[in-house]
Amino acid sequence: MEFALKILSIGNSFSRDATCYVHQIAKSSGVDLLSVNLYIGGCSLEQHWQNVLQNAPAYQVDINGEETEKHSSIESALKSQKWDYVTLQQVSNLSTDYSTYQPYLGNLVEFVKKHAPGAEIVIHQTWAYEEGSERLYEIAGYKKQELMFRDLEAAYLKAAEFLGGARIIPCGWVFQQFLKRGFRNLHRDTFHASIPQGRYILAAVWYEFFTGKNVSETTFCPEGLAEEEWNYLKEQVHSIFNGA
Repeated sequence: MEFALKILSIGNSFSRDATCYVHQIAKSSGVDLLSVNLYIGGCSLEQHWQNVLQNAPAYQVDINGEETEKHSSIESALKSQKWDYVTLQQVSNLSTDYSTYQPYLGNLVEFVKKHAPGAEIVIHQTWAYEEGSERLYEIAGYKKQELMFRDLEAAYLKAAEFLGGARIIPCGWVFQQFLKRGFRNLHRDTFHASIPQGRYILAAVWYEFFTGKNVSETTFCPEGLAEEEWNYLKEQVHSIFNGA
């Protein structure tokens, strides 16, 4: 099958969360979207670059939200399709500190440009840890999750500016807007996205970002999500994403 839109994510468990449902959402609206995620849990930009240098087939390949037994190097994945988009991100516990992004982000960008010259490189903005969690205090070093988000938002903005004004998928920002609207079921273990609510929100953001279409008009509802809540989530994502 030839896909109209092809997205490769060089990430970790956070990009696995974000891409889990995006293919199904797109399919339900007639959009042929291929989403491939290169997965290593907790993988940082530095580790991605070390894997490039070693041409290591270290990544489990997720295809359209499904975990597979396939493994790949970054170079092989970049050469496997004519990608429309390649997404990059920092590991969550380092996402607030821009000094950890470089020189690895710059090196990765040049490598992507060499092997996928037709792809737009996009920054995937990750999200803050759950309010009141030990992980927020002990690992991230923040008393309030909004402060963690403030710093990661600034770091991702610097990354985008470094890339000459790269676009940012505003997943972390959308999570913050849901919190402001009183929705709390965003995390499943104080840092990964909840299943299915958090993952659905993230995928809905990706869908609107990459297709420009209204997610509230799509018909895919994940297993375990009640119809009333599903309608609320997709309507809120569309409203938030479009500044309402």
